Amino acid sequence: MVKLTMIARITDGLPLAEGLDDGRDLKDADFYKQQAKLLFKNLSKGQHESSRLSIETGPYIIESRVCYLTMCDRSYPKKLAFQYLEDLKNEFERVNGNQIETAARPYAFIKFGMALIRKYAPVAIVMGIVLMLFWVKNKIW
Repeated sequence: MVKLTMIARITDGLPLAEGLDDGRDLKDADFYKQQAKLLFKNLSKGQHESSRLSIETGPYIIESRVCYLTMCDRSYPKKLAFQYLEDLKNEFERVNGNQIETAARPYAFIKFGMALIRKYAPVAIVMGIVLMLFWVKNKIW
């Protein structure tokens, strides 16, 4: 399950948008945010080309000087996480692409994360049910 999604400009580490899955793990949210901000700070210190990487807390994509990061359970398939990030990147660039470099304050695109929850919540619920059905089927049979 996806715990946290964050988007940041890596030239200066400025967080642009974020979203929590559903708020159930609020006690862990601060820890995840802190880890993500440390990653963004470290990325802002170096030269990074477009890449797709996975770290202990989750996969991230860097493209066009923007980092798209998701933190998820270790059991969450990396392929699904990278597909989610790719869709997120495409939508974020389509909606906010020409404003990324001019954003001057943290979370300037926070409305984007509220729109993402509405858009992807049904997909996440269906995927969760399907994965749960596979798990139950394997346990029963």
